[in-house]
Amino acid sequence: MHRRISVAAGVAALVMLAAANGASAAGPTVGRPPQPKPTQRVEYFPEPDGHPRHTTVPAPSGPPRSLRPWTKGDGEVTSIVDNGPVGTKLDVVFIGDGYTATQQDAFHAAVRTKWAKMSAVEPYASYRGLFNVWAVDAVSHDSGVSGDPVQGVTKDTALRSGFFCDGVERLLCVDTARVESYAAKAPAADLVVVLSNSTKYGGAGYNDVVSQVGYDGVATASSDHEKSDQVAVHETGHSLGKLADEYQYDEYGTYTGPEPADVNTSTFDSGRMTGERAKWYRWIGRTSPDGGTVGTYEGGGYYPRGLYRPTEDSIMRSLGREFNLPGREAMIAGFYRHASVLTKAAGSDGPTAGRGQRVAVRLPVATTEVRWYVDGREARAVRGRTSVVPRTLGVPADGRPHTLTAGGADRTDAVLDPQLSKRLRGQVSWQVTR
Repeated sequence: MHRRISVAAGVAALVMLAAANGASAAGPTVGRPPQPKPTQRVEYFPEPDGHPRHTTVPAPSGPPRSLRPWTKGDGEVTSIVDNGPVGTKLDVVFIGDGYTATQQDAFHAAVRTKWAKMSAVEPYASYRGLFNVWAVDAVSHDSGVSGDPVQGVTKDTALRSGFFCDGVERLLCVDTARVESYAAKAPAADLVVVLSNSTKYGGAGYNDVVSQVGYDGVATASSDHEKSDQVAVHETGHSLGKLADEYQYDEYGTYTGPEPADVNTSTFDSGRMTGERAKWYRWIGRTSPDGGTVGTYEGGGYYPRGLYRPTEDSIMRSLGREFNLPGREAMIAGFYRHASVLTKAAGSDGPTAGRGQRVAVRLPVATTEVRWYVDGREARAVRGRTSVVPRTLGVPADGRPHTLTAGGADRTDAVLDPQLSKRLRGQVSWQVTR
């Protein structure tokens, strides 16, 4: 059973693309040369199993209204996966384009299929319980998208999806300002994916979008191509894991800059990395799920020389691969930037509890350990339990308030960095007053 939420059509969110792309809000001034039109840098994927490429495309001029705010169903939000309250989960928002009013059920089916494939990839598979998934209906006049099947085909769609963007057939562009206005209708948006109604392979990643709604970047993918989910997974490596691309362009030559901030590129070879205890040194020598052994492989961050990557060929280098070990670690830490390691269970979600009342927590990830504390002192006998009765933990009946706390920590062996491990902890509390 999916919850359907009616949202008033015509509500438009502000978009901060101007700040990200250098756009000027000022109009033309006499004697001043015309200002360059704002652009966006996009990543695209010429082949389902190939290396990505980059280009720049024109940016939208500003936040528009919904395409047809009077169309019934435009802007409706449907819960596809409900794992808990907004604010305690990472909320993924899918927006459809090229679906008419009578095709929204097909869009919802595409969302379920695409999320099933995305969430089968590790570390998503082990962390499914951290996610909520929403579908936002964007009603288009025409079915399908521009540039499908051939260049010159034009469709009137809500988000203006189109192949052959910038002359590149597989580059599937959208109007990111319109995306913002629809994403704002969901209860929360931490990650945004646009599914364009097409069987043709294509997609794009907009990683320079600054969103007032709160998400980082937009991924686009054709709805019904069997490998287009890999485009979205790769883009989440940027938005959630803050991972750099691990491929290179020959024309970039040799990198001579400072040590990159990205966790998966480095100027250090394995000997220096280990000696200085830097970057992914904890993983060196271990077998990685993307194949091979973690080490330092020259070529990454677009440079063929001077920068190293952790493994030969992860999903941050080629589609169809897995995240390598350092990449998985970064992704898990990224999940926990938005989601909580534990939450109060239904029936225990109030701020107070009685001494004889059973309270419980939900642990969305199997590797999470829970401990209970009364006024800061651990009740060791109930370590690992997901429900307790305060009275049995020694909460006294003295008429004074006492604090019962459940603390959770994800003990996964997929995160070794102590700084990242700090994100894998959390707690909830109750005041016990009677």
